[in-house]
Amino acid sequence: MKRLKKCALFLSIALIIFLPVSTFAYAKDTKTFQIKGSDTMVNLGQAWAEEFMYQHPDASIAVTGGGSGTGIAAILSGTCDLAQSSRSLHDEELKNAAEMGHPITETVVGLDAVAVIVHPSNPVTQLDVDQLSAIFTGKIKNWKELGGNDLPILVLSRERNSGTHVFFLEEIVRRGIKKATEEYSHEALMMPSNQSIVQEVKSSEGAIGYIGLGYVSPQVKVLDVAKSAAGPYVHPDLETAQSGEYPISRPLLFLTSGTLDPVMKDYMDFVLGPDGQEIVKILDFVPLKNK
Repeated sequence: MKRLKKCALFLSIALIIFLPVSTFAYAKDTKTFQIKGSDTMVNLGQAWAEEFMYQHPDASIAVTGGGSGTGIAAILSGTCDLAQSSRSLHDEELKNAAEMGHPITETVVGLDAVAVIVHPSNPVTQLDVDQLSAIFTGKIKNWKELGGNDLPILVLSRERNSGTHVFFLEEIVRRGIKKATEEYSHEALMMPSNQSIVQEVKSSEGAIGYIGLGYVSPQVKVLDVAKSAAGPYVHPDLETAQSGEYPISRPLLFLTSGTLDPVMKDYMDFVLGPDGQEIVKILDFVPLKNK
């Protein structure tokens, strides 16, 4: 029987799991395997690693963030064993990796919904993609233009190294149009983490930002989102992200290069298995179907 407990999600993760410890053991001189990348996935990655090492005491896995861009650079340079990314690589990135002799394999290990958040006092409850694009490009500057209060809009975005920044840019700011060239407003504040966006939104009545579903807090208000003004407006949650009904859903990825070390192969199997996918669910991300 397994018990999982999540405590202080934005500060630390404590997983209390009672499972039979596997009899499989790695060599005593096994190195510490490095996993780098997505800040959205860092808590999830640390929880996976902690439980895997509990089951396999001789394994040693270190997980750090820094953004999807950091993870992609690290896997290409060979300075990590596995990268976590909240966005897919672009065709040009995959081509360059292959030309460098580091072909990249993407494995979907979970799903996420990017939640759009505002201050709890904001009367606006829903926005469509065109409205969001106009807000984040700076075309709409006051909440009264959207049926809200007469209050300037404070736009918050993740920093450019973030996979969430790139995903939101392509799918919302540019409305999924591949040849579009819109950019975030020059007045947008670039924030270093999901937590920093939550902190700013809960203290600023005019703020709007976006975060991974696993970082939603009762201290902020989550908006329903529609692909167009015709609707339907959909709330982000496990079911709507898994079905694809929520318009800002995305895969969470492991990036690997070359043949996996046995430790990393076993770790990936664990993450994709029932124990790993249960951790995805507990941390408020979206597990893969049939896992």
